[in-house]
Amino acid sequence: MGMVSLVSVNRLISAFACLMLVAGCKTSPVDTTPPKPPGETGGVESSGEGDAAPKVSGGEQALEIYRALEAKIDAGEDSKADRKDAYNKVVELDDGSNDYAFARAALAGRLAQARGVKAGKLVTEAESYARRVLEAEPDYGEGAVVRMLGSLYVNAPARLVKHGDSETGLEMLEKEVSGHPDRVESRLRLAEAYVALGDPEPSFPHLCACIQNRTSFGGDNQRLLGRLVDEVGGEEALGCGG
Repeated sequence: MGMVSLVSVNRLISAFACLMLVAGCKTSPVDTTPPKPPGETGGVESSGEGDAAPKVSGGEQALEIYRALEAKIDAGEDSKADRKDAYNKVVELDDGSNDYAFARAALAGRLAQARGVKAGKLVTEAESYARRVLEAEPDYGEGAVVRMLGSLYVNAPARLVKHGDSETGLEMLEKEVSGHPDRVESRLRLAEAYVALGDPEPSFPHLCACIQNRTSFGGDNQRLLGRLVDEVGGEEALGCGG
């Protein structure tokens, strides 16, 4: 197949829906106030050493940009231009940190969703940056990077990724959930993987756990949960019980 199918791309983006607040990534506020000209201190004399504001790292800035985009996506208020702008802002911020690599991978995925069938290179880029994080810090973001890569390998066309396939992705997600059954977002990703691979029944207990904890999800994950429940026949079909 010469292009990424629209169905594959729409499913692919689930790999990049790991919200910063859920992932546990810590960021510092970014000061966007333009610097004052030399000598202008707003009426306050500088006392010398120790007055300079702490420098915000490239990784912290990248996470802040991603978090702002995710807030728009959760609210259903983002546009393709928002995603492109966020991605373009982080390209020059690479400080070699895991925070930067994770944000870069996630923003590449968000832009991939917006570009649809033209998303090929962004998928490959997302894998590269996510693996950079995984190799340095396997449990980054309390499983966020594992969820990202696992979902990517399950959903992406094999020709666009170099280090995994759907079986690899499913194994990553199963291992993550086995080790951390309390991480309901990981269970959501595993359920999605089973459904995407045409084997929905093993997803049922995970979907039930997600339904019981749906208020912990942001808007985008709540919408994903709703779609998955519909695909397996609704809540009655799940037999979650009380």
